Amino acid sequence: MNKKEKQKYFLSVVLTVTGFALAAIGNAWIPTKADALHKNFEYRCVLYGIITLYVLWGIYSARTKMRREKYIGATKFRFVAGILLLLWDVCGTKLQILPQPFFPGPAGIMEAFVTEWDYILQNTWYSLRLYLVGFSIGTIAGIITGVLVGWFPKVRYWVSPVLKVLGVIPAVAWMPFALTLLPTPFWAAVFLIAVVVWMLVATLTASGVESTPKTQFEAGRILGGNARYLVFHVALPHALPQIFTGITTANGYAFTTLVMAEMMGQPGGLGYYINASKVWSAYYKVFASIIVMAVLFSLITNLIELLQNYMLRWQKGVVK
Repeated sequence: MNKKEKQKYFLSVVLTVTGFALAAIGNAWIPTKADALHKNFEYRCVLYGIITLYVLWGIYSARTKMRREKYIGATKFRFVAGILLLLWDVCGTKLQILPQPFFPGPAGIMEAFVTEWDYILQNTWYSLRLYLVGFSIGTIAGIITGVLVGWFPKVRYWVSPVLKVLGVIPAVAWMPFALTLLPTPFWAAVFLIAVVVWMLVATLTASGVESTPKTQFEAGRILGGNARYLVFHVALPHALPQIFTGITTANGYAFTTLVMAEMMGQPGGLGYYINASKVWSAYYKVFASIIVMAVLFSLITNLIELLQNYMLRWQKGVVK
């Protein structure tokens, strides 16, 4: 980096941490209007942790041009995020302008993480286990069904209308039948998640297999490939972009189905935690579970994106 680039990058790091630093200063200096469940010190520790993380990330990103540009590009967003945390803290915790207890400030939400961290962790693990089992079953079944539908005309004749009909029915509509036919509420919820994932992945996988150009199949036959070879080395690679589109789309629907299923009869999970907290008007716990959901969903989405980038690495330089 030349001197000008170093100055620009240094200002980016400073601006990144300034918003969160202002949020910490505001929490420390502005007095709270009324006594309430607030964990101001713990909240400031979280802000200090965020500041430290972004400083370390800034030092790490300075090594390469691509990471520097990515870090600089998100600077304004991070600064605004810190300012929004400050405003939320002032309106929800300090001055309590927002209706209480429905809109607690971030320091109030910290109460849930400090006092019930083990219970939140327990419910998070229940949700994650439920999600992973249902999503995995639905994805595997969807890819297999999609390949069969896309490859065999007879299978397409019988299964395609079923996919079209089931696709317009919300997954939670099957909840009464799932609870009756399956042995436990856990497997009933797994069934609902698997169904919604299966439909989306199967439909897009079938579309990808069907749209494979005939010239690619002809090239595979010329090279001596049999039907199995054409499926696994021609049709499936061609369908991979659409398969990942289906998986990414199904990920959002699966998470929605997960929360709704947990609110309708599960003995645990983040949706169950929201329902239990709402009964006692403990809305700071509701917000805590929403934050955990957002973090969990973002991590899962990023993992799927990393897998997609690895599997479709051949597209680099081909698709802009």
